[in-house]
Amino acid sequence: MKIPGGSACREAQASTSHRCAFSMRSKEVGGIVAHMLVWKFMKRNVLNIVYGFLLIFIAVLQPTSIAIAEQESYVAGELLVATEQMKDPRFVETVIYIVRHNEEGAFGLVINRPLAKGPIEDLLKGFGVDSEGAKGEIVLNYGGPVGTERGFVLHSDDFMLDTSTALKNGLALTTDPALIQALSRGKGPSQYLLLFGYAGWAPHQLENEIKAQAWFTIPAEKALIFDKDINKKWQHAMDRRRIRL
Repeated sequence: MKIPGGSACREAQASTSHRCAFSMRSKEVGGIVAHMLVWKFMKRNVLNIVYGFLLIFIAVLQPTSIAIAEQESYVAGELLVATEQMKDPRFVETVIYIVRHNEEGAFGLVINRPLAKGPIEDLLKGFGVDSEGAKGEIVLNYGGPVGTERGFVLHSDDFMLDTSTALKNGLALTTDPALIQALSRGKGPSQYLLLFGYAGWAPHQLENEIKAQAWFTIPAEKALIFDKDINKKWQHAMDRRRIRL
């Protein structure tokens, strides 16, 4: 048997070497492809994780943003003024001090609807409070259509009882007849309004009415709240709106 040699052997070696080289290149390519597939898989999972965290972040952030926006739309401590579009006879040409406004609704007091004027002594007797030494007269005002048997005193904070509630802009609110008693004896706050009843709104109701342009708001200034010319308060409030615009 003839043993191949010479050029034949070199050709065989070259052929084998060629096949080995091809085989090695296949492994390298396979490894690269494998790495690419692993990276693609990892990248996809990383993106899914990031996307998941982003959704969670948005879910947490969105209610907070809504809550902040809602808080910014609250008008507690401001004067609510009826526009010409207000057709409800209970609120036509009214100016209302908003005592409280939050996610539970709103509570305010009409400040420009006088009802009657009479002796403080008679009022104290009606409350069942000691009227001895009581002097002077007091104006009773319509505070709103709800709870008209309930009395409120919106006043300056230069005189406070333990039961008084401090409000914004140097104002306070008291429901204790002892304040009326103090007024009858020459004491008490320098500025005040005695009101019966209040105005109330359900959650989001006031915001919707403002959007419908039934109301607008202006800063609550004592000069307007306690203006002696009660019948012109609404017009003065309208004038201030025009100035702001």
